[in-house]
Amino acid sequence: MMFLFLILVTHVSEAYNACPKCGSIDVPYPLSTDDNCGDPRYKVYCNNGILEFLSARGFYYKILSINQSAYKLIISPPPIQKGTRYSSDFSSEGLKLDENLPFNISTHNTVMLFNCTEPLYYWALNSSSTSFCRQFENNVEEGIIGCKNTLCCHYLKDSPSTSHMIRIRAIGCTAYPSMVNMKPGSSFDSWTNGIELQ
Repeated sequence: MMFLFLILVTHVSEAYNACPKCGSIDVPYPLSTDDNCGDPRYKVYCNNGILEFLSARGFYYKILSINQSAYKLIISPPPIQKGTRYSSDFSSEGLKLDENLPFNISTHNTVMLFNCTEPLYYWALNSSSTSFCRQFENNVEEGIIGCKNTLCCHYLKDSPSTSHMIRIRAIGCTAYPSMVNMKPGSSFDSWTNGIELQ
C-alpha cells in the first residue's frame, strides 16, 4: 500500500510541475514548454529566451504577460508590416486558435480592423474622427496603416467567450491592432497593446 501511495504522490507531483523560466518570464502551471512539465494541452514555446504562443495556423505570437490567478495571458498582436496595409499574420488569415485546446480570446480586447473592403459596410462599424481606430492611426508612424482614405473601424470588448479567431483577409480587412481593457475616453498613452487569451 505504501508503495502504491508513493507512486501516486510521485505521479501527482510530476503532473503539477511548473516549467522553468523562459528568459525572465515564469512559466506557471498548467502552461507547458516541454513534455516534463505543465499540462501538454497548454503548450507554449520557449525560443531563445522568448516565450511564444503558437496559433492553429502556425504563426508565433510573443507572450507579453501571464496572470496565473486569473488564468489569462496576453500575447503581442502582430505588427503591421512597414510600407504595407497588412498585419504580419495576414498569410495565415489572422489569429486562429485551436478549438480543441483550452484557450480562447477573452472579452477584454478592443480589436481595430483596418483597410476593410466594401462588403463590410453592412456592419455597424465606427470610422468616425473620434473612434479608437482614428486615434490609433493618428498616433502611429505615418504610412504604416494607410487608412486615411479607406474604411477603418473597431469593435469593442463584446466578443463571445468562445471566440477563437480574429480574421483578416484580402476580401475583408487586412490589418488589426488590439488593446486590452481599453476604456472609452482614455488617452492613447494609457492603452495596453496586446490580445488577452483565457
